[in-house]
Formats: sequence, structure tokens, C-alpha cells
Amino acid sequence: MTTWDSNEPAEPLRIGPLGWTVAGLRGLTLGTVTYGSLAFLLALRLIEAPVFRRNRPFTPFVTQFVCRSAFVIMGIRYRVSGRPMRLKGAVVANHASWLDIFTLNACQRVYFVSKSEVARWPGIGWLARATGTVFIARDPRKAKDQQRVFEDRLRAGHRLVFFPEGTSTDGQRVLPFKPTLFQAFYTHGLDHTMHIQPVTVVYLPPKGEEPRFYGWWGDMEFGPHFLKSLAALRQGRVEVIFHDPVAVDAFASRKELARHCEDTVRRALEARLAAGRDSALPGHGPV
Repeated sequence: MTTWDSNEPAEPLRIGPLGWTVAGLRGLTLGTVTYGSLAFLLALRLIEAPVFRRNRPFTPFVTQFVCRSAFVIMGIRYRVSGRPMRLKGAVVANHASWLDIFTLNACQRVYFVSKSEVARWPGIGWLARATGTVFIARDPRKAKDQQRVFEDRLRAGHRLVFFPEGTSTDGQRVLPFKPTLFQAFYTHGLDHTMHIQPVTVVYLPPKGEEPRFYGWWGDMEFGPHFLKSLAALRQGRVEVIFHDPVAVDAFASRKELARHCEDTVRRALEARLAAGRDSALPGHGPV
């Protein structure tokens, strides 16, 4: 595997006339579906919130519809292996792109844990807040308050998605999982009732593009990367691999739990990327 510098600058945006046309059509369609559905979701939430309070029995289906539609609109092939767990708990996954939000929402009804800065991003911040994202601040003084929020959401039956790497990557590797976020599962008896499901997200590039095509990391700006993804005349694919869930109390500490999830996700990513490279060699069929 090649070395990787998280501070590596993004390549200049190069899109031809046809690419701009495709990006415009896809962007207009995606925007219409997304913000039209957002308006419906907010109206539905006005009914849902007073009756069900923290529970959201209906609006997650709207979010899931948008995310599934996004892959159809963009032309990205989508595949799922394994099944989302039905047990009470949370999901942990590797983090490679802004596309992860669509990828992980399309196959299950979940709520994301995100850094607080995302709430202020134009457009994306509104969507994140409306869909129930949990925002965390990188401030040790707020750690106890944030832990309380995690516990409340977990006890309410919300399935939270964590990205324990703490940052996105180029999609070709898994960084060490930070055990800090796993601490929420070892407080006030949650470890005896919660399960964690590791999930591997794999992006395979369009034919002829570099393996990191969908990766979004470091100081890459969202706009150019979004446009590049929309403009691709031939798209790649994304695969979601659900692994067996594990009981939190099967591990003596958050570090052991984090290490197990990290190893599980990394092995699957490396195996799938290797299979993808092999299938591109002469004599092999398509992935």
C-alpha cells in the first residue's frame, strides 16, 4: 500500500464541457430531491416531535429515501453485504468521504455523530441538524455533557454512527480507532445492554481513475470534490460490509473494544481492495 500524507493538496479541478453538463443535471436533480424531501421532513417533524418527542418513527425513512436516490442520480453502483443488526447499540465505520453519510444512511436508519463545525456548514449543516445528527465539540471541558447526550440518545433507542478514526482518509486505509468515543458505552450499565456493529465502507473508483477518486481528506474543499464526483461520466461503486455485532461487555475496556472494531474493519477493507485490484488484471471479470 502506498504511503499517504493527510496534508497532501488536492489535484486541480479539471472538468470538460460534457462533464459540466452532467454535473449540472445531476446536481439540479439531487438538490431538488434533497431539499424537497427536507421540506417534507421538517413538516412531518412538526407532527412527530410533540407526540413522540426524542423518538423519530417516521422521518428517518425520508432520510433513507434521499440517500438511496442519491446513488441512482449520481450513477454510483451500490452494494451491501451482511445485515444491519437489530440489537440495541451503535455502529462504527471507517471514514473516507462526505459520501459516507449517504452510504451508511441508504441501508439503515441511523443518526450520525459529527464534529460541531459541521453544524455551521452552509446547506450541509441544515441537513445534519434536521436529520438528528449529534454534534460534539473538541473541548475536554464539555466531555461530560457530551457523554450525557450520547447516553440519552442511546437509551432512547437511537442507533448512532461513530467514525472512530476522528478524520476522513483517502479510502485506501484505516487509521487507528480512537478509544475515547467508546467510553460512552462503559458508563451507567450501558455495557450490559449495548452492542457495537463494525461496518466497512469500500469505494472502488471509476474505470481509469486513481484508487483514491472518492477519498476526501485533509484540507480538501467540499465544493470541488462534490463537482468532480458529479461530473464523472463513468462512475465507480461503493460497497458496505456489515460485520457481526459484538456485546460491549465482552470486552474488558474501551481500548480492547476499539481495537477489535478497528481490526475487523481494516481486514475487510484490505481484502476487498485487493480483490478489486486483482479483478482489473487481464483475464479477470468485472468487480
